Amino acid sequence: MRITVNRKNERIYPDPGRVITRYFDHGELKANSIINKIIGLSEVEAETSLNTILMEFAKRHRNITQIFLVNYTKMCRTLGTAFANIELSFIKKLLIGSYFTMEYSIESAALFNPSIVEHPDQNGLEDGQKRIIVSFRATGESHISSLVFRSGIIDKENNILLDPQGNYISEAEIIKGYEYSKAEFIGILREHSIHNNISSEVFDQLDDTFYYIRLKETIKHAQENQKLNLDQKKTLKEMMWLAKSHYEVVFSLDTDISERVIFPISRTESNGIEDARFVKFREDDGNIIYFATYTAYDGYTILPKLLETKDFYHFKNLPLHGECTRDKNFALFPRKVNGKYAMLSRIDGVNQYIMFSDSLTVWETAQVLWEPQYNWELIKVGNCGSPIETDAGWIVISHGVGSMRKYCLGAIMLDLYDPSKVIGSLKEPLIIPNEDEREGYVPNVVYSCGSIIHGSELIIPY
Repeated sequence: MRITVNRKNERIYPDPGRVITRYFDHGELKANSIINKIIGLSEVEAETSLNTILMEFAKRHRNITQIFLVNYTKMCRTLGTAFANIELSFIKKLLIGSYFTMEYSIESAALFNPSIVEHPDQNGLEDGQKRIIVSFRATGESHISSLVFRSGIIDKENNILLDPQGNYISEAEIIKGYEYSKAEFIGILREHSIHNNISSEVFDQLDDTFYYIRLKETIKHAQENQKLNLDQKKTLKEMMWLAKSHYEVVFSLDTDISERVIFPISRTESNGIEDARFVKFREDDGNIIYFATYTAYDGYTILPKLLETKDFYHFKNLPLHGECTRDKNFALFPRKVNGKYAMLSRIDGVNQYIMFSDSLTVWETAQVLWEPQYNWELIKVGNCGSPIETDAGWIVISHGVGSMRKYCLGAIMLDLYDPSKVIGSLKEPLIIPNEDEREGYVPNVVYSCGSIIHGSELIIPY
């Protein structure tokens, strides 16, 4: 059977002009020097300097003065009480904040690995149209990856019409810690072989549910009031590392989706939020939740994580746990299968696996689903997003790595009622890199993180 692949002409390129503001940490010595110089300015000099900065940057960011004030406050927390007793005018606080602020171009290196889902709002469309959200991995200076979005419409001819980008791009307006269950947190520590006498002492002082700040205070008290050995110090450090990997972000309602960026927040993802695979998940009661599995990378270690949202304004972020949450390539099925959550993975770095669980975040067992078989996938195989349900079975767009580390896209089909069974596969690649697609951030690669069916056609952003 021959499959027709119709490559569309739409191209989405990285835009180095898409910048966000970040806190600029100078280190204590240089920070003290900067602040003392600004303190020494007259109010007229300070106001003149601030006005010059605002003239240059106010049009590039939404409410730049609020950003300066936030970074001034963060600077005060970082330096402790050094300037606590000094009375400063509002103008000087803003001016100091500007020196602790920098711009970061989130797409200066690359924009790639897209995932596509149906938009939560399908109102106001013509017959045959579908509103969509496309996510991308954006990579900037120091190769730090973040998550960005575009919206658009697929028309009845399956043309993709993306909406214009917003004028500003920024991180979430609110970032808050996660409420933990003591029992669940202890279980997570045991999975990581962390739970011991010092962690037990800490938990003895916590309620059955607690927030990150309470855990931080309790750990700090233990560090300051006990003589700890190296193992105990390591345990407390790892407890904080795990706690920081849970968070929630909320974007302002006046932002366009193209203006929202999820930039690494926790230490576990400090070097990148990689390859988010979004899926529209239908719960047993019919409610819809969007999930995205992604890889958190801190420069040394990878950690599979999960994003949850209903509206793309409010996101919850949780790590995945269990014996089988290793390596990359996690992709959640769009509904439960036979009463259990189902997930694709690649826990050994080579083969594609399928996993089932009663819990969305705990995955303990897995079985091999597909091993490299053909020349174009001999090095390793993996998925390119969540399985897509059809009457004939589950379509899984796969990727295979062959000679010269060339990535191609393929496809397998799983049994609708028992997706651990492969009932069909393509012997030849579905998509290979064309000559004009071979060069880029990583040469000889075509890759996707999620597809969608519209009408009778499968649409694969790659």
